[in-house]
Amino acid sequence: MNRTTQDPARAAASLDPLDVVIRYHQETKHHFFRYARALGYMDWANQPDPFRRYEGAPLVPLSLLKPDDAPLSPLYEDLYRRGAIASAPVTVRTLSRFFEYSLAISAWKQAGEVRWALRANPSSGNLHPTEGYLLIDTVPGVSPFPGLYHYAAREHALELRAELRKENFISLMQKFPPEAFLVGFTSVNWRETWKYGERAFRYCQHDVGHAIGSARIAARTLGWRMLLLEGLSDETVAAVLGVDRPEDFERAEREHPDCLAVVWPADQAAGRTISIPLSLRLDADRESTRHVWHGKANRLSRDDPVQWEILNQAEVASWKSSTEQGVVEVNRDGPSINPGADAPSLYPGKPEAGQVIRQRRSALAFDGETSISVESFFTMLSRVMPRVECGPGERPMPWDVLTWGPAIHLGLFVHRVEGLAPGLYMLVRDPSKVDSLRRATHPQYAWTSPPGCPEDLPLFLLQEGDTRQLAAQVSCHQDIAGASAFSLGMIAEFESSLRRHGPWFYRRLFWETGVIGQVLYLEAEASGVRATGIGCFFDDPVHQVMGFNDTMFQSLYHFTTGGHVEDPRLTTLSPYGLDH
Repeated sequence: MNRTTQDPARAAASLDPLDVVIRYHQETKHHFFRYARALGYMDWANQPDPFRRYEGAPLVPLSLLKPDDAPLSPLYEDLYRRGAIASAPVTVRTLSRFFEYSLAISAWKQAGEVRWALRANPSSGNLHPTEGYLLIDTVPGVSPFPGLYHYAAREHALELRAELRKENFISLMQKFPPEAFLVGFTSVNWRETWKYGERAFRYCQHDVGHAIGSARIAARTLGWRMLLLEGLSDETVAAVLGVDRPEDFERAEREHPDCLAVVWPADQAAGRTISIPLSLRLDADRESTRHVWHGKANRLSRDDPVQWEILNQAEVASWKSSTEQGVVEVNRDGPSINPGADAPSLYPGKPEAGQVIRQRRSALAFDGETSISVESFFTMLSRVMPRVECGPGERPMPWDVLTWGPAIHLGLFVHRVEGLAPGLYMLVRDPSKVDSLRRATHPQYAWTSPPGCPEDLPLFLLQEGDTRQLAAQVSCHQDIAGASAFSLGMIAEFESSLRRHGPWFYRRLFWETGVIGQVLYLEAEASGVRATGIGCFFDDPVHQVMGFNDTMFQSLYHFTTGGHVEDPRLTTLSPYGLDH
C-alpha cells in the first residue's frame, strides 16, 4: 500500500508542482490490466459519517417548505429564459429553498434495515465529500448579526460557526450588489479515499463542480445570480470558511478549501451592467481573528484516515496561492417576460424546476431499449454550451458562474437517438477548438455535421457504427454505458490548460465537468429519462478510441443517459418527513 511516510507538503515542495499534478493524473488512471491503487477491500467499520456537524455550534433550523409553498418554483424551462424569473428577496424562506435545491437531502433509500440519504447534489459513490457554507448579513429568522454558517444537510439547518462584526462584513462586501452573500465549498477528501484510494482526489473535485452547478441552478430558481470568486487564493478561502483553524478540528478529519462564490438578487433594470470583483478586500488571516467562533468538527471515522502519498502531494501541488484582482462585467436581467400558457414546451408535461431538482436520481441500470428524440438530444447538448462569444457575465445560466473559457468537450457514444445515426460524435464546446481537436483525433474520422443539427451547435459525426459494446468496455465494463440512449466522455484541454493557468487549474477542469454533469442530470429528468455519472473508466483506452496519443487531451469524467430500471428491493422515503 502506497501510504504517506513523510510530510506531503515538504515532499511536494522539492518537485515541480506541474510535474506532480501530471504524474498524479497519469498514475491514477485505470487500465485494462490494473485499476488505480486503493485499499482493495471495504473497511465498513471505518466508513466515514456522511454528515459533518460542529459540536457546540448554535443550530438555526430552516423552515421545511412544501413543494407548493412560496417561493413558488418556476417552470424548469424558464431557468433558461432570460428575465423569466423575478428576483426574490433574501429571507429565511428563500435561503431554505436555495439550500433545499442545492445541497439538501432529496430522499432516503432503504433496503432491509439499511438506509441512506440521496441529495440534490450528486456524489461519487454517494459518499458526499462536499461541505457547504454561508456567509451572510443580518437576516430575520436567522441571526441578528452577520455570520458564517455551515449547512447541516441532515437537519436542513445552519450551524453558526462565527459571529462577524458588522463593520467587518460591510468592508468585506462593499463592492458587491445589495443583499449579496457568499457561498463556500470544501471537501472532506477522506470520504472518497476510504473507498477509492488514490483516484479519490479526482472524484472530490468533480463533486465540487456538481455542487457549484446545483447552487447556481438553485439560485436561478429564485432569480438570483452567482459568480465564482476565482481571484481568491486557497489560503483566503480557508480563512474565510474557518477550515484553517486546527483548534476546531483537533482529531477530526480536515476539510480542503475549494472555492467561494458570491450570490445576489438579479437587478431587473434592463440594459445595464455591474462590475463584480473576483476577489475580496480582506486580510483574511487578520480579520478571522476578530470573529467569535463556535463549535468543533465531529470525527467522521473511528480510526485515522488512510493516507496516500501521491494524492496528498497532488493536493499540495494544486493549491492556489495566487490572488488576482480582476472584475467581471455582469449583465443585469432584462424585464420579466411571460412566455404564454400556449407556448410550445421542450419538455413533456412542462415540469416545474423544483420537481425536476427533487426527483433527480443517479440511475443504477438502464433497460437497453429506451430511445430519445433527436430534438431532446440537441436540446440537452445546447444546455451545456457556454456560448464563448459572450463575456463571462453574459453567458447563459449556469455558465455565467464560471469565469474561464470552456476547456471541456464531449466525446459521445450515440446508441438510441431517433433520427440520428448511431456512432461516435464530438461536441466542441468552444468552436475555435475544432481544428485542434480534429488534428488530435484519428485521421479517418469524418467530422461532418449530422442532418438537422442546429447551426449554432458544433456537433460532429466522427464515425457511424454500433458503439454499445465499446462504450461499456471503456467504462470499466459497465453495462450502463452501452444500455443507455447515449453516453459520453468529458474531454479536457489538459496539459495546455495547466501550463497556461498553473497546476491549480487541474481542479477547475474537474469543476467544469461537474457543472456539465449537473446540467445533464436535470435535462435527463426533465425529458423523462434518467442519467448517471461514471467515474470508473479506462483512461488511455478512451484516448485510443478518440486518437489522442499524448496529454494534450484527456478524458476526466464519463456520463450516460437512458431509460432507467427501478430496483424493486429499494424503498423511497421522503427527505424530511414531508410529502415531496
